[in-house]
Amino acid sequence: MPMLELRSVQTYYGNIMALKGITLSVNEGEIITLIGANGAGKSTTLMTVCGIVPPRSGEILFMGKPIQQVEPHEIVAMGISQVPEGRRIFPLLTVTENLDMGAFLRKDKAEILKDIEYIFTLFPILKARRHQPGGTLSGGEQQMLAISRALMARPRLLLLDEPSLGLAPLIFQLIFQIIRKINEEGRTTILLVEQNANMSLQIAHRGYVMENGRITLEGTAGNLLNNEDVKRAYLGF
Repeated sequence: MPMLELRSVQTYYGNIMALKGITLSVNEGEIITLIGANGAGKSTTLMTVCGIVPPRSGEILFMGKPIQQVEPHEIVAMGISQVPEGRRIFPLLTVTENLDMGAFLRKDKAEILKDIEYIFTLFPILKARRHQPGGTLSGGEQQMLAISRALMARPRLLLLDEPSLGLAPLIFQLIFQIIRKINEEGRTTILLVEQNANMSLQIAHRGYVMENGRITLEGTAGNLLNNEDVKRAYLGF
């Protein structure tokens, strides 16, 4: 049974159909990437899974249970966290306070402290900045904080929306290394939306190509990296 399954999902913004009956699955332990041009429906897919933009039709299953009519905060409690495009940290709260907000629904204080220490091993710079307001961090540090805040909810499934956006190459390479590390340590399954198709396919197990609200191609990451159409459209070859 897949951890996450979308079946013929249609999502609208007003009268505009953004997702045109997409079907995809994410198995436990995988990194799955969605690639495609701007406006293809990648971010809408994540927003639909999170309940922020509920689908008008179709079915979304998480651990075999339908969630398409579940409220967003309940979806977080079930084990799905999203790192939104543009980070959206709390700029006036300190790094530690941002992490505490990620654990808002949790009651296990001792485990929360352990998870903060784990975050600081992943991102030592955040430990050094822990008393600084989030808004004073660099773009890369804010992305680290956004990922860390989502991890503080202890998600089974982490949704990442454009984690490399606006970052210098060395910084987003570091962040992608951490994404792979989080997954390889067995902590978290990942659904990744990313403009940098080459980088995302390098760390993914499988991928889906989206065009105009539809899934047009799917396969292993290796097969997609070697697909001539994908090379021309998304990899710059």
